[in-house]
Amino acid sequence: MLKIILQGHENYYGLCDIARIFFGPSKEVREDNMILCQDGPDIEIISRYQNGEVSTFIKGESPVRSGLESIPVKREVKRDLYILLSKITGRSFPWGCLTGIRPTVVANEEGRDPQKMTNDYLVREDKAVIACETAGAENRILEKTDEKQINIYIGVPFCPSRCEYCSFISSDAVKHLSLLEPYEKAVERELELLSEGIRRPVGTLYLGGGTPTVFDDRLFGKFIGTIADRLDPLPGAEFTVEAGRPDTITEYKLDAMKDAGVTRVCINPQTMKTETLTKLNRRHSSEDIIGAYELARKKGFDTINMDLIAGLKYETAEDLLFSVNKLIELGPENITIHTLYKKRRADISREDVLREDGAVDDAVSRSYGMLREAGYFPYYMYRQKDTGYGLENIGFSKKGYECLYNVAMMTDKRDVLSIGAGGVSKRIFENNRFERLPCVKDPIMYINDVDKISERKLDFWERNI
Repeated sequence: MLKIILQGHENYYGLCDIARIFFGPSKEVREDNMILCQDGPDIEIISRYQNGEVSTFIKGESPVRSGLESIPVKREVKRDLYILLSKITGRSFPWGCLTGIRPTVVANEEGRDPQKMTNDYLVREDKAVIACETAGAENRILEKTDEKQINIYIGVPFCPSRCEYCSFISSDAVKHLSLLEPYEKAVERELELLSEGIRRPVGTLYLGGGTPTVFDDRLFGKFIGTIADRLDPLPGAEFTVEAGRPDTITEYKLDAMKDAGVTRVCINPQTMKTETLTKLNRRHSSEDIIGAYELARKKGFDTINMDLIAGLKYETAEDLLFSVNKLIELGPENITIHTLYKKRRADISREDVLREDGAVDDAVSRSYGMLREAGYFPYYMYRQKDTGYGLENIGFSKKGYECLYNVAMMTDKRDVLSIGAGGVSKRIFENNRFERLPCVKDPIMYINDVDKISERKLDFWERNI
């Protein structure tokens, strides 16, 4: 068992993150100033901050001082532990000692200088370059948004079936059909209670999930119409619906979206290999994806996003490139490349996600090259814990079709009001300070407590949103 003993600092969280990327789950034992990692080597490591200097070393050996003063101490102790564990294991990761979800924040701090990211945080050169490029794109997109406007997210935590890789809050609609109508009514109730407090123009509106199109035609039409009426987004405002599963997309629903002012639709295959979709418990084929895409085009949607997942359990690296090529042939305005990560309650194991396979890393890089050649550029980025191969998620877009809501949410520079179960509201203050208010994840708790939940949100926004 690996023991990491902290002396002179308390960055348990950061050091646990570093230990986890090498050896898996780690445990804080604060009463003993220690972190334990069950699957690590049987050694003790000292992480020390003393007299303004950081040193990290194996117990019994001479302290090795960092000598790096250009980054905050919390990050310096992470950096030093990463270097030591890299020496011990012979392993390194694409993002070096960066474990946060927003690499572009660090890229901006480093002046969008890839070499500085590599020197200070051991980020691999190609990742440093794309982080700096994406940070620049995010900054430009933010200039298109008005900080006085409000960005709104509405969550629908239901799907027609549960994918094997998912532990999202979404409930399997087949097993919980009785909850769909009460949930829709609860969201309507929250909209009613909150709309009186919304004083700012609605700049972006994002209906996500789960799969919001999981409702039947009648209920979906009622739902989307109520959202548009209650929130009254600005004329031409970006209004996204995650249609997601093609097996939930109907002509009626697309017409209802158009009538409600929806401007952007997500049709997310995750893979274009039908055999993989079947194994993942997605109840549609690649042909269904193409059919839904063509129907959305026929209905006049000129901004469509499509997601893929790299590193799926049943696929090779070449399968990812096959799917990327199929999407490029279709030509959606946005293509997002996610890397599979281990969600807490997913049916896949951590070993299914964290396989040591440089082929997937290479295929992800090649997919980025294919997208660039096809006229797409990276415009937002985030990372998740326990992501396969230590990689990332990047949204690519054709020029002029970037999703403003995604950038508003990911950059922590714009206010976001979340409605429905499982979302997180976010308030931005001066000096880059922000506060978050999560909502209950369980749909039944949300349905039962929607009035109290709405009151908490109004209090969070000091009654005026």
